[in-house]
Amino acid sequence: MKRIFVAIAALATGFAVSTPALADMALATSKNCMACHAVDKKLVGPSYKDIATKYAGQADAADKLANKVVKGGSGAWGPVPMPANAQINDADAKKLVAWILAGSK
Repeated sequence: MKRIFVAIAALATGFAVSTPALADMALATSKNCMACHAVDKKLVGPSYKDIATKYAGQADAADKLANKVVKGGSGAWGPVPMPANAQINDADAKKLVAWILAGSK
């Protein structure tokens, strides 16, 4: 009986640890981010891993990128502009950027 409780506890811990990453991937998918971006390869826009690498260690990166998610921008990754995403509120933009900068894990 004790083994069952240990197994359930281990499973619940694994689920709790993986849920935020899945939730943020689900958020990125629901906001159509994945139409232009992928976690580990360039599509229309850069991969999330490339974004995390480029902005690693920059204190203002999260705010700068959250603003770019909502308002759009150009020039950071070449000639293709990032379109504005008015359907994404500031809280969701910050959540997505935190997930991206953490390595999209």
